[in-house]
Amino acid sequence: MNQVEELERAILARAEQLASEYRERANRSRDTILRDAAEKLRLREAREESIAKSLGERTFRQRVQASELKMQTQLDRVRWNLVQGVERRLAERMRAFMEDEQAYGPWLERLIVNAAGLIEADELVVNANAHDQHQLYTRWDLITKEIHDSKHVRLAGKDGALDTLGGILVLSADGRIRVDHTFEGRLDRLRPKIQQVILERLLPGGFDTGSLFTG
Repeated sequence: MNQVEELERAILARAEQLASEYRERANRSRDTILRDAAEKLRLREAREESIAKSLGERTFRQRVQASELKMQTQLDRVRWNLVQGVERRLAERMRAFMEDEQAYGPWLERLIVNAAGLIEADELVVNANAHDQHQLYTRWDLITKEIHDSKHVRLAGKDGALDTLGGILVLSADGRIRVDHTFEGRLDRLRPKIQQVILERLLPGGFDTGSLFTG
């Protein structure tokens, strides 16, 4: 064998060795690329799934919140209607109570005597609507006899008649102290209690309002 043939065989062997190494390197690169691609695909799918889940949860929360808001609005409307209904019933009961002069007249007198005892002033003014002013005027001497001698109580004139359904408003002469026993004043103080009762009993079986103004 001459030197040329030996050189050719050596070159071919080296070429085969390099080819084998390149094939292995290419296979490893291919496997790495495939693994990276698979991992990226998995991460992308996981991210898209997470985004879809997040969007789904957000949409669900939005729907729940919208339903809750709608329900709250309906509840507020029902509560308001119930409060208005109670107030109408109270007004009706007040009118019926006022027609009973044997009960209503003494009740007004008790309110005046009570307010006179509460107000720390010597000069007091009693206000009422025009109808009640007339009724009080006819019994004014009897009413003042029940009030302590240190208090001077006068009935407001017709020009000062209140625009109220019923009841009385007692003030100190300077107007700084007042006891409001008008229907509207007592109703304003009762309204939070009425609303609380409605919230506790929605929907209520009925309202017991008989003693709110006559008690």
